[in-house]
Amino acid sequence: MKQFFEFIPLIIFFAVYKMVDIYAATASLMLTTGLMLAFNYFKNGRLEKMHIVTFVMVMLFGTLTLVLHDDVFIKWKVTVVYALFSLALLVTQFIFKKPAVKQMLGKELSLPDNIWNNLNLAWAVFFALLGVVNVYIAFSLSMEVWVNFKVFGLLGVTLAFTVLSGVYIYKYLPVPESEKEASANKNSEE
Repeated sequence: MKQFFEFIPLIIFFAVYKMVDIYAATASLMLTTGLMLAFNYFKNGRLEKMHIVTFVMVMLFGTLTLVLHDDVFIKWKVTVVYALFSLALLVTQFIFKKPAVKQMLGKELSLPDNIWNNLNLAWAVFFALLGVVNVYIAFSLSMEVWVNFKVFGLLGVTLAFTVLSGVYIYKYLPVPESEKEASANKNSEE
């Protein structure tokens, strides 16, 4: 349910774009992103860094789009956000030697360090590639195609990559003691 709420600004952006134009959609994205940030703060008492970065980029590029009445800025926002995410993942892994993915998920999952490093690097490359693809689609194809890509393409590819990440780490997850005992009992009965 938490993830659904994070997509509300994107859904509203898409709906307003279809009903009005990119400028009204940009204003609605700015407003709903701000409201979601406030909602998350009041609900959780804190804000995640990723949400803050996204909010700042939405406000910066959204304001430039509206003030200058130029949709180029809102198109660049996607690439800049993904570039920042990619850079942050790379810096945490190669400079601080503490992969961000491990910092985010390490409390819930216990994985070997090389798997955390591979997963972190994979996400960094994934975000960098999405940024490059966004530039191509935003500036080579129509606004309609870009909005559809931004709303559905990026979401679909990100969900698919999340599933692939889960499949990748599944075999490295430790087996709970109860499952070990059940497996040992089954083997001893045979």
